[in-house]
Amino acid sequence: MKRSTKIISILSLFFFIIAVVIIGRMMIGNHFKKKFSKMPPPGVIITEVVEKEFSEKVETFGTAISKKSETFKIKKNDLFKDLKLKNFVKKGEILIKLKSGDIIAPFSGVLGYTGLTEDILVSNNIVIITIDDNSTIYSDIKIPENYSAYIKKGLPVKVKIASYKDKVFEGEIDFVSSRINADTRSLLSRIKVKNKDLELISGSLLEVSVRFNLRDSLSVPDTSVMVEGDRSYVYKINDENIANKTEVKTGLRSEKNIEIISGLSQGDIIVAEGLRKVRPQGKIKPINQ
Repeated sequence: MKRSTKIISILSLFFFIIAVVIIGRMMIGNHFKKKFSKMPPPGVIITEVVEKEFSEKVETFGTAISKKSETFKIKKNDLFKDLKLKNFVKKGEILIKLKSGDIIAPFSGVLGYTGLTEDILVSNNIVIITIDDNSTIYSDIKIPENYSAYIKKGLPVKVKIASYKDKVFEGEIDFVSSRINADTRSLLSRIKVKNKDLELISGSLLEVSVRFNLRDSLSVPDTSVMVEGDRSYVYKINDENIANKTEVKTGLRSEKNIEIISGLSQGDIIVAEGLRKVRPQGKIKPINQ
């Protein structure tokens, strides 16, 4: 009898302790719930899900080639006076006045010198002058064989050069070879780039990015996506400004945007920045981007 009484006492104490712990946790939880419920909702930047263009790309290098180029070799004793040239001439203008007859610009272009000393004279008293039409720049590039099936005439390209690091020049594929080079395992292609401000110079090293598989897809800022393991999420905002954690399937990245394959619809409102301020099912104060 004493033994059963002892067991009952132990069990009673055990359940009493459990009850105290449960009640304590509930009281603490209610305390913090009331505390946080009094806090104003956090202000976070929101944005609308829109469509943007995405594409895959292959990167390579090339050398700038002028649209047209012509070289003139002139004897020093055929000059009327010391040679002074403009930087740029228009088609039909006089390039140089010579005793034997004036040289007329065959096209508009930039003037330059090739292999000259400081006084623009070379051996045998010959002056060498070049005129380059750089209004359009061409470049021959090599595309790795594994990308050859995607390369077609007319595909857009982006070009950068070292002297204009923050500027992107737009162009396109102008020609694609019909064969893979067996030695380099590459496809020879030619690009052309509009150069209306004549910033690209013949002979420059070009950083070329060829874009292919272009498509319009749903897009969100890269700052709006949370990655947890192999899954991605965004906070979708409803009409009551409640943040719902929503799983999405992502695709390509383009600059600061991420392609959304599924999980969102065009026009949805999501948190763009400030994810750490947001709690699932919590209310937010929307700030338009």
